Amino acid sequence: MSGNAKRVQAIQQITNRPPYPIAPSEPLESLWASDVFTLNKMKGSLPKDVFKSLKKTIETGEALDVSIANVVALAMKDWAMSKGAMYYAHVFYPLTNLSAEKHDGFISVQSDGTVISEFGGKVLVQGEPDGSSFPNGGIRSTFEARGYTAWDVTSPAYIMTTDNGATLCIPTVFVSWTGEALDKKTPLLRANTAMNKAAQRVLKLLGNTEIAPVNSSCGAEQEYFLVDANFVNSRPDLLLAGRTLFGAPPAKGQQFDDHYFGAIPERVQVYMQDVEEQLYRLGIPAKTRHNEVAPGQFEIAPVFEAANVATDHQQLLMTVLKNTAKRHGLVCLLHEKPFKGVNGSGKHVNWSVGNATQGNLLDPGSTPHDNLQFLVFCAAVIRGVHKYGPVLRAAIATASNDHRLGANEAPPAIMSVYLGSQLDNVFEQIKNGEITGSLNAGVMDLGISTLPVFDKDAGDRNRTSPFAFTGNRFEFRAVGSGQSVAGPLVAMNTMLADSLNFVADEMEADLAKGTELGAVILKVLKTIIDNHGAVVFGGNGYSAEWHKMAVEERGLLNLRTGADALPILKEAFVEELFDKLGVLTPVELASRYEIYAEQYILAIEVEAKLVVSMAKTGIYPAAISHLSGLSSTLASMKEMGVSMDTSSLSKTAALVDAMMASVAKLGEAIAQHDFETSEEHMQFCAKTIRPLMDEVRASADALEAEIADELWPFPTYQEMLFIK
Repeated sequence: MSGNAKRVQAIQQITNRPPYPIAPSEPLESLWASDVFTLNKMKGSLPKDVFKSLKKTIETGEALDVSIANVVALAMKDWAMSKGAMYYAHVFYPLTNLSAEKHDGFISVQSDGTVISEFGGKVLVQGEPDGSSFPNGGIRSTFEARGYTAWDVTSPAYIMTTDNGATLCIPTVFVSWTGEALDKKTPLLRANTAMNKAAQRVLKLLGNTEIAPVNSSCGAEQEYFLVDANFVNSRPDLLLAGRTLFGAPPAKGQQFDDHYFGAIPERVQVYMQDVEEQLYRLGIPAKTRHNEVAPGQFEIAPVFEAANVATDHQQLLMTVLKNTAKRHGLVCLLHEKPFKGVNGSGKHVNWSVGNATQGNLLDPGSTPHDNLQFLVFCAAVIRGVHKYGPVLRAAIATASNDHRLGANEAPPAIMSVYLGSQLDNVFEQIKNGEITGSLNAGVMDLGISTLPVFDKDAGDRNRTSPFAFTGNRFEFRAVGSGQSVAGPLVAMNTMLADSLNFVADEMEADLAKGTELGAVILKVLKTIIDNHGAVVFGGNGYSAEWHKMAVEERGLLNLRTGADALPILKEAFVEELFDKLGVLTPVELASRYEIYAEQYILAIEVEAKLVVSMAKTGIYPAAISHLSGLSSTLASMKEMGVSMDTSSLSKTAALVDAMMASVAKLGEAIAQHDFETSEEHMQFCAKTIRPLMDEVRASADALEAEIADELWPFPTYQEMLFIK
C-alpha cells in the first residue's frame, strides 16, 4: 500500500470512527483514592500501635520501625487482593525520566504442591531488581548486577488496574549494591531533608519555638499533544523519536489564537474524563484541563502536594496519559517540540516550602514589607537562583528541551527571577537600607454594576521568566514536558538549603554580638540583594537587549543548549554543593553527568538516523515518482504541440538534489565517533549533526509543497494537528 493510500485509509478510519462510549461517572467522593492504601485504610486494618508508629514516620519523618513491616505487609496484601490484585511491584524511577517496575506474584508453593498467597515484611521493605541494565554512569560494571529497591513509606502504595488485571504498586528508592543512588527519588528525599534542617535553623533564629517539619510542595502543569494513532503509526519519527523530523507548516497553525482555552473537542473531552477518573482513583488531585495554544495541544494541572508524593504522582500521570490514549485510538506526545512552527510543551513546576506550624513560608500576605519571615525565605531563593542558576539550567537540559527553550512558548535559557512590582519595590527599599511599606495591590472595578469588584493581585505575571514568583510560590517554567520533576526539585531544594544555611550563619554571628533581631534580618536581606540582585529581572526575557545585558552587565550565563549546560555538573562548586548537604556524593553526581550526556548524544543520533532513513526510503522515492510522472506529462504535451511551464520540474529536481546531498553529509557525520570527551561529542551533535538535519528538512519540507499529494508518503501537519 502506498504512503498516500495509508493516509487516506487513516483519515477514513478516524472520520468514520464511532464515538468512544462515555462511562457513567461515579461520585467524586467514592472515586477519590479508592485504589490507594491511604492512612484511613491503614487505620482500619492495622493494630493501633503499628498504625501510630507508621503515621508518625509519614508525617514527621521519624525513623521507620522495620519490626512492624510484617504486620503492614499482611494488611497491604489483604487490601490489594480484595481489589483483585495477584501481583505486587516495586516501582522505582531510574535516570531515564521514566518509571520502572518489577512484578512478583503473591503465590507461594507449599511442600504438598498446594499454593497460598504470601507477602511478608522482608519483600515489602526490600526488593532486588537487576542493577546492571539501567543507566548508572560508571557506578556499576555490566557484570555487577545487584541492585536494591527499598520501600518509601512516605509515598502510599496503590493499585494499578489494566484490562488484564490489577497490581499492587509500592513506591521505592533504587540503589546499587555499593549504596549509590541509581534513581531520582533518593536524592529528592535527601534534598528535602537538607532543606528541612536548614529551614528549621532559620525559623528558630526568627523566634519560632514550635516548628513542624518543613517540606517542599509541588504542582506540575503538564502540557501534551494528542494525535490519532493511525497517523502516528505511519510516522517513523513520531514512533521512535517522539517528534516530527519532517513536515511543512499548514496554511493555518496557531496564528488566529483560536485554540487556547477553546471548546475541548468531544473526543478529547471523553479521553480527559477517562484520564481524570483514573487519576482520582489513584489519589492524584487533577484540577484543571484546557486546550493549550497549539492545535492538538492540551494541559492538565493538579493541586499542590508534598514534593515527593507529587513527583511520584507526576510519573503516574504521564503513564496514565499515554496508556489511556491507546484505548481511545490516540497517541499522547510528551516531547517538548513534536511539531515545528507551533508551540511546544513544557511542565511548569510550581514550588513552595512550608509546614504545619508556620504555614506556607513563601506566602507574603497582604503587607510583605511587614512579613520578615517571608522576606528571608524569598531572599534565600533569590540567592540560590543567582548562585546556582547554572545548576537549574543543567537540571532541565535534554536534547528535546533544546528545541523549546528560548522560543516564544518558553523562557530563555538564562536563569533569572521575576518578583513582580510589589516585591521589586520592597527589595529596592531593602537595598536602600530600610523598609517603609508595600505597594497597594488595589481592586478591579470594571464600571459595570452587575459585575463584581474584586481584589487584584499584587503584581502581573511574566511568561518570559524561567523562575517567576506567582503570589505564594515560585514557578519554574523551563522544565520540559517529558521530564521527571525530581531533578528540578532536587536542584531547588538543595540551593534553598544552602542559602538558608548562609542566612542562619550570618544571623547567628550577628545575634552573638548582641545585635537586635530586626537589624540582623535587615542586614542579611540587604547583603543578599546587594550581592545577588542581578538575577532579578521583570522585563521581556525574549528581547535581545536582555540577553546582552544579562551576560555582559550582570554576569549571568546563557547556556543555549544541553551540550552547553550539562558540563556544569562537573564543576567543583556544584560537586561541593551536593556533597556538603548530603544530597549526592561526587560519584553519584559524576554518574548523572555521564548518563545525561550519553542520553543527549543518543537522542540526537537516533533522530539523525531517522532523517536519513525517511529521506531515502520515503521522500526520495515519492519525489522520483512525481518527477517521472511530471516528465512524462510534459513530454506528451510537447508532442501534442502544447507549451507548458517546466519550472516546477526544475525546482523539484533541484530540491531532490539538495536534499540527497545533505543526506550524504549527514550520513558521514553520523559515522564519526572519534571524540576524546563526551563534551566534545555533545557539541558535535548540537553544532554539526543538528544543522545538517535541518538542511535535509529544509529541502524535504519544500518538496512537500511541490510533490503531488497522492504520492506524499507521510501524514501531514494539517492532518495530524486538525483531524481528531
